[in-house]
Amino acid sequence: MPGENLSRDEAQERAALLSVDGYEVSLDVRSAVGGTGGEPRTFRSVTTIRFRCSDPGATSFADLVAPSVTALSLNGRDLDPSEVFDGARIVLEDLAADNELVVDAQCAYSRTGEGLHRFVDPEDGEVYLYTQYEPADSRRVFANFEQPDLKAPFRFEVRAPEGWTVWSNGAGEQQDGVWRFAETKPISTYITAVVAGPYHYVTDTYERTFEDGTRLEIPLGAMCRKGLAPYFDADDVFLVTKQGLDFFHDHFDYPYPFGKYDQAFVPEYNLGAMENPGLVTFREEFIFRGKVTQASYERRANVILHEMAHMWFGDLVTMVWWDDLWLKESFADFMGTFSMVEATRFTDGWITFANNRKSWAYRADQLPSTHPVTADIRDLQDAKLNFDGITYAKGASVLKQLVAYAGRDAFLEGARRYFKRNAYGNTRLGDLLSVLEETSGRDMGGWARSWLQTAGVNSLTPQVLLDADGRVAELAVLQEAAESHPRLRPHRVAIGLYRRGQERALERYAQAETDVDGARTVVAELAGTEAPELVLVNDADLTYCKTRFDDTSLATLRAALGNMTDPLARALCWSALWNMTRDALLPAREFIDLVLKFAGRESDIGVLQMLHAWAESALTHYAAPQWREQGSRLLTQHAVLELYAAEYGSEHQLAWARFFARVTDQPGFQLLTGLLDGTATVDGLQVDQELRWALLDTLATHGVVGEKELAAELARDDTASGKRHQVRCLAARPSAAVKAQAWASVVESDTLSNALVEATIAGFGRPSQRELTAPYAEKYFAAIERVWAQRSIQIGMHVVSGLFPSLQDSPATLDATDAWLSAHEDAPPALRRLVLEARDDLARSLRGQACDAAAAK
Repeated sequence: MPGENLSRDEAQERAALLSVDGYEVSLDVRSAVGGTGGEPRTFRSVTTIRFRCSDPGATSFADLVAPSVTALSLNGRDLDPSEVFDGARIVLEDLAADNELVVDAQCAYSRTGEGLHRFVDPEDGEVYLYTQYEPADSRRVFANFEQPDLKAPFRFEVRAPEGWTVWSNGAGEQQDGVWRFAETKPISTYITAVVAGPYHYVTDTYERTFEDGTRLEIPLGAMCRKGLAPYFDADDVFLVTKQGLDFFHDHFDYPYPFGKYDQAFVPEYNLGAMENPGLVTFREEFIFRGKVTQASYERRANVILHEMAHMWFGDLVTMVWWDDLWLKESFADFMGTFSMVEATRFTDGWITFANNRKSWAYRADQLPSTHPVTADIRDLQDAKLNFDGITYAKGASVLKQLVAYAGRDAFLEGARRYFKRNAYGNTRLGDLLSVLEETSGRDMGGWARSWLQTAGVNSLTPQVLLDADGRVAELAVLQEAAESHPRLRPHRVAIGLYRRGQERALERYAQAETDVDGARTVVAELAGTEAPELVLVNDADLTYCKTRFDDTSLATLRAALGNMTDPLARALCWSALWNMTRDALLPAREFIDLVLKFAGRESDIGVLQMLHAWAESALTHYAAPQWREQGSRLLTQHAVLELYAAEYGSEHQLAWARFFARVTDQPGFQLLTGLLDGTATVDGLQVDQELRWALLDTLATHGVVGEKELAAELARDDTASGKRHQVRCLAARPSAAVKAQAWASVVESDTLSNALVEATIAGFGRPSQRELTAPYAEKYFAAIERVWAQRSIQIGMHVVSGLFPSLQDSPATLDATDAWLSAHEDAPPALRRLVLEARDDLARSLRGQACDAAAAK
């Protein structure tokens, strides 16, 4: 729609002109249930905005994405909606110094997770509503000025169906059929929220007495659909919540500022979670219907704490515009792990961060779309795509480097001053750097230019020279940068030296922490030590870099990686080896061989599950095509051996069972069907409903089960989760007709919800079905511009990224991608970015396959 993609320049002009005193928003969602004539499309939204204008007589606009406007008035003067509203903006002419805008609109319920999402539970027919706005979808629910720097207090009231409960940011009460909520502190539009429906709701209280005797009580709540209530471990959610609140109160010296703390686990959610103050929303997949490993509980705890950190970094103090998105997301990502390790039972969280989170960052930072942590965000489409591995994981990694550079105490004191000086306001990069310079005494400008304002990842490689006695004469660190982003950076690193000792254990015997700067840095402290068998140049994972190995270190890892006793160091080595595989420096079959040798010895369950994912990716994308069959057989044989060898009932047993189900070929189908029908067992393995769907996924992919069996399984698990699983499995079946139907349901129709679009896309493209999906490469390039123009940005992103023909991994597909990019230079930048990223992944796959093929010669 015209004007829907707000630009940064427009936002700056509006912020210079307007300041907002408050919103009153009244929603009537009684249409969400009952009635006839099909699905309800709209609900009533009445908004009153009081705002000031610094230049009386000027013209501006308000934002509203809605099917229709019933009535409009500005300062008591009625406006004709047909003249001033274009479907996305309301033109406001002849503004006074003080203004009141009243908008009575019919807004649309969402099926894509953007705006006010409406979900009907297939299990019991109950209807659930929730909002999701970031970065700019609150305008789909009420009229506003949709930009983060026009903060204001909000008052919400909601008319809802009888028997429902409604929640918003402030505390609420029901009176005469209307839910009214306390006025919020000044907050941005994108973090306002409403959740409504017959949710299962559990309560608790957080209590804290501070040193000065001040007492703080925070009402806690947690909710989910009634169908998930039997699985809802709210006690653990509250435990982590209380531990997090203790941690942030201890370290931030600013009490939680938003009253209550509700956490809603909602269906068909597009994100992991959203930091709405007083009403955090999460994807309901964090409620586990079956047995999962501790890695899943750790992930949930991390997300809970990430969102809690936002209450200060993002909600209390907010970036001016999306250029400085990192001011909230990087900090929340870092603080999520920092607080989790120090305040909860998940004390090995930095291992997960090093092995998993940073892997996301390394990939994103090598794409053609990489950008500095402080990005150039021209408009809202740019903003939507910048919720990426740079803004989150690289930013968090850089902050970990900052803590090493400035010191932990200086970093936390800087945060405390930042909150107190900027509470309920908006900030830019300089506001943070100034307090960190005060507290650390270090030059933050130079650090920021190196780490926040330039893109790309450096590589650090050890260089060891030995003397005549076989001891270290000189150890240096070589730093390299990509040609596209040539800047070398200062790194605070710990360099570890390792040798095999008793029982051949690979252990650290020396370590030096130092500053690496420039192309070559000599580490004088390590001269004279025994010759190492392995040098790890980012021991302790202080910096953000790609770790490389010298020849001796690489040979040691090939022989003894499983003997490495330090779990963090071991995870760092695995991560480095994976980066080498992606960079076509290590053949995929060698990486898979390392997994076959050593994954069974991995004690950290999160690392093990990451190795499983990497091994699958190595086989699918980086192994030479002619070796894939052999590689699949090797992984299958190894997985089943580890499955039977794993400890009875352990989470490692479950991880190996799931891995076996994903990689197995024909000989393994009998075991999968036996586990499903009870004719086969693995002692200690509980085949619960979630594992049943995992087994059926593979059997459906290979045509062993079909529509009849999947319908029977859905009857057994007739829930929203079961429906998603069934849709994915149906789309995975090896049939040309199935693929045509799946394609049409996603590309040619917009009837599916966001969750079922995701499930269909996940089933459509399977590595074993390259020939079946080959005809869709041409169709993809013919369709994506139309899809992008006609569908919401969320669905557009699912389609463009999810249906890219990455499995047609040939130079011909690369040429077709280049041809589309060349012919569509005027396509929306966000669309071109997604295609460029997919093209880069494809080119990387082809380089990896060439490297792997060369290893066979």
